Amino acid sequence: MDPARAPQNQLPRPCLVLVLLNPRGGKGKALQLFRSHVQPLLAQADVSFRLLLTERRNHARELVRTEELGRWDALVVMSGDGVMHEVVNGLMERPDWETAIRKPLCSLPAGSGNALAASLNHYAGYEQVTNEDLLNNCTLLLCRRQLAPMNLLSLRMLSGLRVFSVLSLAWGFIADVDIESEKFRRLGERRFTVGTLLRLVALRVYRGRLAYLPVEQGVSAVPAPPPLDPQDRQGPVDAHLVPLEEPVPAHWTVVPEQDFVLVLVQLHSHLGSEMLVAPMGHGGAGAMHLFYVRAGVSRAALLRLFLAMEKGRHMECNCPYLVYVPVVAFRLEPKDGKGVFAVDGEMMVSEAVQGQVHPDYVWMVSGRGDPSPSLEPQWPPPSRKPQQQAPPPEVSL
Repeated sequence: MDPARAPQNQLPRPCLVLVLLNPRGGKGKALQLFRSHVQPLLAQADVSFRLLLTERRNHARELVRTEELGRWDALVVMSGDGVMHEVVNGLMERPDWETAIRKPLCSLPAGSGNALAASLNHYAGYEQVTNEDLLNNCTLLLCRRQLAPMNLLSLRMLSGLRVFSVLSLAWGFIADVDIESEKFRRLGERRFTVGTLLRLVALRVYRGRLAYLPVEQGVSAVPAPPPLDPQDRQGPVDAHLVPLEEPVPAHWTVVPEQDFVLVLVQLHSHLGSEMLVAPMGHGGAGAMHLFYVRAGVSRAALLRLFLAMEKGRHMECNCPYLVYVPVVAFRLEPKDGKGVFAVDGEMMVSEAVQGQVHPDYVWMVSGRGDPSPSLEPQWPPPSRKPQQQAPPPEVSL
């Protein structure tokens, strides 16, 4: 596939994909699940693949930074959300980032946090499922080959670091649960339940300043001029952002409260395979979800919110401390040094940060579009044995 060519609405048939698999993700059974659940369906659907096993943190980022992308019709990530985060940032660090980021991506869930896969499952119209059922659904999406553009979040830190997010930025309660529950990774997604209960016992308040550009203001606002620094040319221009050392523009909204239990900026519907945090959908091109919970909420009320979130019913709780706003940009300035950021589930140091959403920037395998029934693979796969063929190469770099 020519990397300079913009992707069409679907992958070709047959197609060749590069699978980046984290064998230690989730419960450590990703490779076994690939062999038993994914590979038979790909064989039926004429999807050939090369399998690469990641060996360490940021390994996938290093691989895609130098990979010859023209060899592949898509990059498939079988892991949790963290490896997809690595892949997208690796693509954005390439000299040819403008074409590299248009390489179609696919998320196959095999981690303890599978929010992106759960969101794609939701958009496809499937019922909310977990574990192998979610993996089967996402594999079927790959076999159907439908593509759809997704938003990308550009984040800028006070330290000068720039990061791209495909899912979320969390600060406060959610980020602490995400990071502190790492020690329970072998529990799979149950680690978040354990982490939530532990953090509720020792509920914290986080002090900071929050501001945002609402969707309706972002549409009518005049963007700032493009930056002159050549270093800023690595990635799209964040036209709605001014330097963090300056006040936010006058047409932004500044939240008067400065004590929070959590702040969450979310691109997609799910924060986990059983956490439908944005039942209102993916926000549309150029929009993202901003949630925050003000200090003063009781432990019981917060627990009710998280229990209701499994089915996307938390907005019906009418909790006066929970605020939701669709936005195109935001700024968050932690004031007391408490807490950390979790960006796509990956820990980052807590410092002043601002971000802007870029519409329809990443192409993902998705359930949008009507697949041809004659090309629909079967699950479970037929019991008859296929013709003998050499096993695909498996490489651990």
